[in-house]
Amino acid sequence: MRRLIVNLLPVLWLALPAAAQEGAIEDVITRQFEAFRGGDPVRAFEFASPTIRDTFRTPENFAAMVRQGYPMVWSPGAVRFGPLREVAGQLWQRVRVRDAQGREHLLDYQMRQVDGAWKINAVQVLKAPGVGV
Repeated sequence: MRRLIVNLLPVLWLALPAAAQEGAIEDVITRQFEAFRGGDPVRAFEFASPTIRDTFRTPENFAAMVRQGYPMVWSPGAVRFGPLREVAGQLWQRVRVRDAQGREHLLDYQMRQVDGAWKINAVQVLKAPGVGV
């Protein structure tokens, strides 16, 4: 029994940073959703990576893009987090969002660490499973 515990300790120790990372990433995405729900584009813009901030320049431009291209993000209903994955060296957080009409959307958030803080670097809309065209 002692041998089993000794062998499991390194595995559990390595899992702790991943769990903390996942929680921090989910927190950033949740806080941006809250900012959008509250109609606060300035606060929502704070969670964007420097690349996104440079592209849109102002919170107002960023908000206009989100309202037009990602209405389910601008005015989300229920939000559920899926797995955090590494793809080609980038971290992607899967998120399922229900929009104001009750439709389900599947999104992938690319996350980037900037000066020790997680920032949203991209969002991709995926085809939700079970949704026909």
